[in-house]
Amino acid sequence: MTAADDPQIDAIADALSRLRGLRRPGPGHERGPHPHGPFGVPEGHGPHGHRGGPFAEGRGRMAGLARLRMLEALVAASHPLTVSEIGEAIGVDQPRASRLVQQAAELDLVRREADPDDARRTRIALTDEGRGFAQRVRGERRAALGSALGGFTADERAELARLLAKLADAWPRG
Repeated sequence: MTAADDPQIDAIADALSRLRGLRRPGPGHERGPHPHGPFGVPEGHGPHGHRGGPFAEGRGRMAGLARLRMLEALVAASHPLTVSEIGEAIGVDQPRASRLVQQAAELDLVRREADPDDARRTRIALTDEGRGFAQRVRGERRAALGSALGGFTADERAELARLLAKLADAWPRG
């Protein structure tokens, strides 16, 4: 079995993602240059296929890990989420979550839907483009993780997955 086929890679990636989602970035964390583009994805490889795609820096554009965490939270959810649920899932306050949703909606990565249980509320769902982008980034991250773990034995990968999951479970919330 190759590292790329190893189910432990998914467990490790999941634990790392959970730990990333638990972190609350400080002021300015999402600003500044990214040597390989945001999320390690080279510039110009966003869902629109042009330089400065939806994760490029700048006003009105998707930039930063919080945006990717938002898309990942929507992929993982069994149903569309409210803005407050998105904020909880990615560790940002409601106004920040609302801005993230607005930016993603402008880029056709998410759409607003009426809540079937309460017409006064809206829920946020991924568009096909948003789901595809999140899955491509996840695939690229998984491939990089598989490469990094290539020198690990199966037992070492299993132990790393176990320890990272234990750390994520124990990480203080809030």
